[in-house]
Amino acid sequence: MLLIINSIAHFCVDGLCAATLFGKISNVSGNLVLLYNALAFSTQCLVGTWADKLKEQKRAEAGAILCLMLGWLLPVPALLRIVLIGIGNSLFHVTGGITTLRRSGGRSYSLGVFVAPGAMGLTLGTLYPHLGVMFFVGLLLCGIGVFRFESETDGMVPVLESDTKPDWFSVMLLTAAVAVRAIGGSAVVFPWKKGATMAILVTLFVVAGKIVGGFVFDRFGATKTAFLSILPAAILTAFYFAYEIPSFIGQFALNLTMPVTLWMLYQCLPDAPGLSFGLAASALFPGTLIGQLITLTDRSQWFFILLSFLFGIVAITISEKRLNKKKGEEI
Repeated sequence: MLLIINSIAHFCVDGLCAATLFGKISNVSGNLVLLYNALAFSTQCLVGTWADKLKEQKRAEAGAILCLMLGWLLPVPALLRIVLIGIGNSLFHVTGGITTLRRSGGRSYSLGVFVAPGAMGLTLGTLYPHLGVMFFVGLLLCGIGVFRFESETDGMVPVLESDTKPDWFSVMLLTAAVAVRAIGGSAVVFPWKKGATMAILVTLFVVAGKIVGGFVFDRFGATKTAFLSILPAAILTAFYFAYEIPSFIGQFALNLTMPVTLWMLYQCLPDAPGLSFGLAASALFPGTLIGQLITLTDRSQWFFILLSFLFGIVAITISEKRLNKKKGEEI
């Protein structure tokens, strides 16, 4: 039940943040958007380290929700709004991620279910800021559900062994893969992505990819999932980005690996679910920013996208072998 509540809350959180940026702030500047993204994403590894030490995650999550609602509701200066929703967003993602990991029962599908709705909330909040009221009410109800109806230990199970040393090499490799893949994916400009309809359609494929990816990973493992997703995503993104349908399929395929990297980071750092969850988001932001600043010609773009995506396959393959070897040594 809590997974569903947190998934809906994630949809409302990202929707409310976007509605606040583009609805509550008059003529929002690029600098303010950049500041929001930096607070919301780059701080997650730091917030995650702090949240791992907390005994009551639900209180921190409820606090994050309150911070977000105040950022939308209060008549405060734009800078303060940005700080409230940025920090609130970061804290919600980390605490919600910790809860999802600890209640996952050793399966990664819950990560995709939790993370995926945020993409649609972000798209709808950006396109239709007047939906802020809906996001606000939805988040309020989810906050009540998180705080009131779920005890801190209800459903909590130790899903990973936590008496082994962290695999920091794999952590660095997987974190780099997230950043590099974000650079390659963001370096592409889709000429067809104009208007609300196309934005919503491509977001639907992104959401579907993240959800399905967890189930595929649980069934086939990390390396097979990486080959099934990243290879077609690289080809479709590099050579067919000018066409709608291939691009939709490419975005679906690319997002299949989102639960893979998140879960593998958690396997590397079983004692630090907040840090493992936050590292991926912290790497995603600079990668996306760098990718948006890159201007490439056709051939260099093809090469760059293929190389950056294939690095993800290498990182996942090596990390899975290291993790499997460690498990074998423990047995």
